[in-house]
Amino acid sequence: MDSIKDKIQRLGKALGRQYVPEKYTQYSDLRSEYEALANRDVKQLQREGKKQRIQDIQGRSELNPKWTFANLIEDSHDVIEAVSIAKSFIAAHEDMNWRKSGAHMMIFYGDYGRGKSHTAGAIAHELIEQYEISVLYRQLSTILEMRFFSYDYNAQDNVGQKFREINQELLDVDLLILDEVCVNESVLKKNAQSWLGNVLRQRLANNKNCIMITNHNLAELENALGRYCFESIKEYDTYKVKFSGPSRRKEIIPTQPEPQQVQSTSGYRPNQVK
Repeated sequence: MDSIKDKIQRLGKALGRQYVPEKYTQYSDLRSEYEALANRDVKQLQREGKKQRIQDIQGRSELNPKWTFANLIEDSHDVIEAVSIAKSFIAAHEDMNWRKSGAHMMIFYGDYGRGKSHTAGAIAHELIEQYEISVLYRQLSTILEMRFFSYDYNAQDNVGQKFREINQELLDVDLLILDEVCVNESVLKKNAQSWLGNVLRQRLANNKNCIMITNHNLAELENALGRYCFESIKEYDTYKVKFSGPSRRKEIIPTQPEPQQVQSTSGYRPNQVK
C-alpha cells in the first residue's frame, strides 16, 4: 500500500509541480509523538501524586525524620543483626501474598539508647517510601494517659473525642509502632491490659503489623502486660530482637571524675606565678 508521501508525490507530478517538499510529518509519527508527551505528563503527575501521598503519610505518622538507616550507626553486632532482620522484613512486603497471610509483630527490647526506636523508625520510613504503607508511631504511656483523661466527662478540651479518633487510628493503620511499652512500670493496670490486648487482637484479625519497643526483657514484659495481653502477642508471627550494645546517646555525667577546682576567698590562686 502506498504511503501518504508517495500519494502526495504522484499528485504533485500530475499537477505539474517541479518540487514537492520531502519533509513532512506522517500521522503515525505525530500520534507517537503526542503519545510520548502524554505518557511523560502522566508519569510526572504520578510521581507528584506519589510524593504528595508519601508526605501525607509521613506527616500523620509522627515519626522522627532523622530515624533512617543512613543515620543509624552499625557499630555493634546487635545493631547489625537488627538491621539485617529489619531489611528482610521490609523486602517481604514486595510479596502481596505475604502481606495478606497474617499479622507480624516485631519486639525490640533492651536498655535505653541502644537504637531500638531509631531502627523501628527506619523500617517505617522505608515502608512508607517504597510501598506507601500507613504508619503510626505512639508512646504507649501517652495513649494510656489520654485514655484515662477521656473518662472525664466534664472536660472542656474534647479529649474523649480525640481519644476515640486515636483509638480508631490504632486499629486501622497498616503498621503500628508502640514505643516505651510499660516504661517505669512493672505491671500495667488490669483495665489497661484488657484495652491493649483487645487492640492487638483486632489488629491481628485484620492482618495488621506491629512493632513493640520496650526496656524490659521478655519475661518482665510478659509480667507487665499481663497474660491476656501477652497471649495476644503470641498469636502474631513474632520476631524478637534484643539490643544489647553500647548506648548511642551523649554522656552528660563524665565517666572519669572531674578534677576539683580549689577556690579561695582571699584572691590567691593556686600555682599562680608571682
